[in-house]
Amino acid sequence: MPRTRGTGSCCARWCPRSRGRRRAGCARERGAPVSGIRLLVADDEHLIRGALVALLQLEPDIEVVATAENGIRAVEEAQKHRPDVCLLDLEMPEADGLEAAGKILASVPSRVVIVTRHARPGVLRRALASKVSGFVPKSTPAEELADVIRTVAAGRRYIDPEIAAVALTAERSPLTDRELDVLRHSRSAHSVQQIADRLHLAPGTVRNYLSAAMMKLDASSRHEAADRAWEQGWI
Repeated sequence: MPRTRGTGSCCARWCPRSRGRRRAGCARERGAPVSGIRLLVADDEHLIRGALVALLQLEPDIEVVATAENGIRAVEEAQKHRPDVCLLDLEMPEADGLEAAGKILASVPSRVVIVTRHARPGVLRRALASKVSGFVPKSTPAEELADVIRTVAAGRRYIDPEIAAVALTAERSPLTDRELDVLRHSRSAHSVQQIADRLHLAPGTVRNYLSAAMMKLDASSRHEAADRAWEQGWI
């Protein structure tokens, strides 16, 4: 069934319960499970998390079994409740959505949908490499998000068409995956030691990756290199 991307946020647009039941019927015709999709919702913004839970709970075939306010908590709740689908915000403290997704998928038979305000091509490539099943912008209306959850719960993958198009046409990064990793963490206030701890690397190795990235991007500092990589959509 074709989808069009909405212009409002997922918290601002909604439809009556009758429409939700009609969509559940369509999901049944498509072969998607329509009973007991157990969902975890993780977002560090309290209002958004609460709105998502309230709206998705209106769906007759979706049950929110756990919530989390950061990536580490999301992993703990997923391991405790073992949901069918985890809906993870990309930008969360402690561990971002993709870090949390990797840990969840390695320990729980769940599927993951990433929602993001900034749809970076490099992030989409990381998500696909991590075997994330869904990738959508935060502007996705709640009714469309519910359909994405059903699609993913049925074992299929859904990538927002506009994000996919941008990723396909974006300039390829000259940086290695590890160089991208250290630059990604350099966008925060993390020290070299903290980056090393997060990536399970030696501080000297992190410095080598940072130096290589700075040279490739002709940047005078790691923060400048990280900003350039961000502007290009690589991290």
